[in-house]
Amino acid sequence: MRIVKHIPNTITSMNLLCGVLGVICTLDGRIDLAFYMMLAAAVCDFCDGLSARLLHAYSDLGKELDSLADMVSFGVLPSIMTYRLMSEAYGDSPLCYVPLLIAVFSALRLAKFNIDERQSDNFIGLATPACAMICGSFAYYVSNDPTSVLYEWAATCWFIPTVSVILCYLLISEIPMFSMKFKKNIKSGTPIHKQRIGFAGVIFVACLLTLLLGLNWSFIVLLTFVSYIVMNIGIAVLFGKKR
Repeated sequence: MRIVKHIPNTITSMNLLCGVLGVICTLDGRIDLAFYMMLAAAVCDFCDGLSARLLHAYSDLGKELDSLADMVSFGVLPSIMTYRLMSEAYGDSPLCYVPLLIAVFSALRLAKFNIDERQSDNFIGLATPACAMICGSFAYYVSNDPTSVLYEWAATCWFIPTVSVILCYLLISEIPMFSMKFKKNIKSGTPIHKQRIGFAGVIFVACLLTLLLGLNWSFIVLLTFVSYIVMNIGIAVLFGKKR
């Protein structure tokens, strides 16, 4: 059916719309709404690929549109959110513009992904949605809990720029990172299956810690994706490319 083949691209377009709305919310000072838009974009990003696989509705247009949508929702939006945090504290300081590099390196990351045939099953370097989730959840958490340790760190002039530079490096690095997308060819007992089981355990621990410590729910997102990076770096150090 002709309508069916347009479903994935429609979902991708919703991803893009959420990203644009998130940027508008950020510029209006509504970091909370901006993060909600980012989460909605992430759901759309997950569903467009899933629907394309289920409906066998792959297309070159969809591939390009997906990258453009991700650039806005997971490149521009997180960089603007972190820039907003810095500008509120330090005004026109040159350091405030360092987080904007996230948008630049996200573009490089997406361009690299589109031409890199090694990334069909897993990622090489940090995926833009994961980077965005770290930035977005951090901004949301800090905005909603001014008494937290993270708020004190964010108030320093070096923390956000330093984290931004680290994320920029990870985006274009050669560090293997497992994909969290559902695929039929992943068998039980394989390394990627074991990694996903371990990651599910990390999510459970993050939820448990957040509940026990009475922290804001966004800490679950932040801890989950920071742990995702640590897990992949640890695996790369211990096992190299034999994964």
